[in-house]
Amino acid sequence: MIRILCYGDSNTWGYIPGTDHERFGLNERWTRVLQQKLGNDFEVIEEGLNSRTLFSDDNRPGKEGRNGFTYLKPCMDSHDKFDYIVLMLGTNELKYKFNNSAKDIVDMIDRYVKFILNYKSQIDHTSPKLVISGGPIANENTSFGRSDDKFKGATEKSKELNTLLENYCNENNIPFIDNSDLAVGSDGIHFTRESHAELAEKLSRLFKNL
Repeated sequence: MIRILCYGDSNTWGYIPGTDHERFGLNERWTRVLQQKLGNDFEVIEEGLNSRTLFSDDNRPGKEGRNGFTYLKPCMDSHDKFDYIVLMLGTNELKYKFNNSAKDIVDMIDRYVKFILNYKSQIDHTSPKLVISGGPIANENTSFGRSDDKFKGATEKSKELNTLLENYCNENNIPFIDNSDLAVGSDGIHFTRESHAELAEKLSRLFKNL
């Protein structure tokens, strides 16, 4: 069985756009749909967390432990051994309060890449293979985006991030899933149900060809 660890934020968790922390169901979020498409020869492991960042600390009450890098190794150890990790992080680093450029975010992802590709299984000392999935193109013009300037400037920055990240993956021979064509919902950040299905299809084609 080929085991795939999906490590991401609320778009991996399955946050329904415009709701108060409601989650898409087992037949809707991309991780579960991917499992159905790949069948019994694969195991898809969900590791999504709302508000998870790459490195930035979220100081809001109840948002402890959102630094994704701090939890990365314990998570990988917990699910050891797996064959692939699908990394989809960076959207929360677009928040205005963190003051990150698109290049800053790619540099953060580079640290993840180096760590993941040098990680050794405790079982047989092999390293997992990596797939990077791009985040959505943010729509900061929604009511959610405008409410507190949380994602001020994120639309253009997310477009630049997608381009830089694709170039980075091409230069480093890492499979990249471009999600710039996938729709986000009323909050401007979270994938729609249809986008979850489309992402699952993209990843299914990728893994069947690897």
